[in-house]
Amino acid sequence: MNDRALKFGLIFVGIGAVLALFAAFAGETFRAPKEASAPIQSTPLALNTPAAADGASAAGLTIYEIKPEESEVSFTLGEILRGVPTAVIGKTDQVAGQIAFDFEDFSTVKVGTIQINARTLLTDNNFRNKAIRNRILFTDAFEFITFEPTAVTGLPDSIEIGELVEFQITGNLTVRDTTSEVTFAVTATAVSPDRIEGTATATVMRRQFNLQIPSVSGVADVDEEVILEIDFVAEAE
Repeated sequence: MNDRALKFGLIFVGIGAVLALFAAFAGETFRAPKEASAPIQSTPLALNTPAAADGASAAGLTIYEIKPEESEVSFTLGEILRGVPTAVIGKTDQVAGQIAFDFEDFSTVKVGTIQINARTLLTDNNFRNKAIRNRILFTDAFEFITFEPTAVTGLPDSIEIGELVEFQITGNLTVRDTTSEVTFAVTATAVSPDRIEGTATATVMRRQFNLQIPSVSGVADVDEEVILEIDFVAEAE
């Protein structure tokens, strides 16, 4: 084999290797990810007090359950898509959790584990959805995003029906296998004795959770900041 033939052979081998790697990457990125294993369910909130028959604890706390069908979790971050600044928004209604409080002593409020099914997060682009689930969140292995509250601050002493209250919930947010402390700013209103409506918002950085964006043609300058928002409705059980 002469030198020219050898060079061409090496070039073809190199091209073949690159194409094989691209095919493997594309196959992993755009394969159909696993669907949710089951509808979302909350983890029961431990109050450490005997439960009364009407759903209120002996200490006067009433448990409110987040209603997925009336709630929504979203993330928002910016990217440059084919040269155009674009806001990427992913949403799901698969969020669950419990809140407990006493109208007369709101300082006793307790917030249970909040769970989000990452396999159900959807944007406006199916290719992006697959890339997020297969190459960023790895939802086949890590189905749930969880938030474990550790402190609730800024609470008023009591609340009235129809009154807007603002406070903060700090806790450990786990995405995939990485946990980082995050504080959500919460606004909530008890629209009736049995129903709470509110919004919790936090800004996190992708590097907090080692979230790497795969290289995709046409996508550039993906923001580090990600805005997380939970619009929730919770009802007394």
